[in-house]
Amino acid sequence: MSSSPQLLRAPFLAVYLLAMQGAFAAQLRPATVQTWDEYIRLTEKRVAAELSASPKFLATDFLSIGEARPARALLKSGKVFIRRLETRDENRREVPVDRGMIHHWVGVIFVPHMTLDFLIRWVQDYDHHARYFNEVEKSKLISRDGNTFKIYLRLRRKKVVTVIYNSDHTAIYRTHDRHHVSSRSFATRIAEVDDPGSPAEKEKPVGNDRGFLWRLNSYWRFVEQDGGVMVECESVSLSRSIPAGLGWMIRDFVESIPRESLENTLTAIRDGSQQARGPEIEAR
Repeated sequence: MSSSPQLLRAPFLAVYLLAMQGAFAAQLRPATVQTWDEYIRLTEKRVAAELSASPKFLATDFLSIGEARPARALLKSGKVFIRRLETRDENRREVPVDRGMIHHWVGVIFVPHMTLDFLIRWVQDYDHHARYFNEVEKSKLISRDGNTFKIYLRLRRKKVVTVIYNSDHTAIYRTHDRHHVSSRSFATRIAEVDDPGSPAEKEKPVGNDRGFLWRLNSYWRFVEQDGGVMVECESVSLSRSIPAGLGWMIRDFVESIPRESLENTLTAIRDGSQQARGPEIEAR
């Protein structure tokens, strides 16, 4: 009897999780940061061009006809459309990352019976994000200067193992017109927490931890249309590399973590904003 792919991968996954649990601590190196910065520069160049390509606005507006058709079908059925992305250099070559992995996903969801103005105000209510987002344990707006927000988030990510982070973020919003808004969010500090919730709780040194999450940027686009709001997020994150020889076996597992996080975030925005606007929606 042949074994399933999942059973074959199990021992390799165990080795990987052992490494991530601390048997092999990871350190964020300057060369890895330099590659991340270049990847983000190239990504933001493309995002800026798309935001100026009216009447197109969403990243998914630039999909091929073959890719756009299943995306529209999923959105129409109330589901999230998610697709993996990859930024390449000016010569269309892959941007290699030494001792790290870049995870790049785009997701979009439709929020029916919603206005852009209400949704943006709800998203910017950072003091209450912990009410709606499962990955957020605590949230606080530190400061606001016009359309620039400084935010603290205590994040929890769980997939076999649970990891807690204290993180600081900056979010910058831009109103293009009364139907289109975009924002750029980037983590300015991510610190993994040791022994969370216990008297011995403390932060690991930034960039010298288990390497689950070293960097996180998000590019948001909001479009009011068809009696609701289309919400799209392009998420780019950096983690440690997979131990040598295990990539072909467990890469899908590693990539599933940021993918599921993005899907959960988009679903929480739809459900949370509708819950907050419940009396108005019921009155329609």
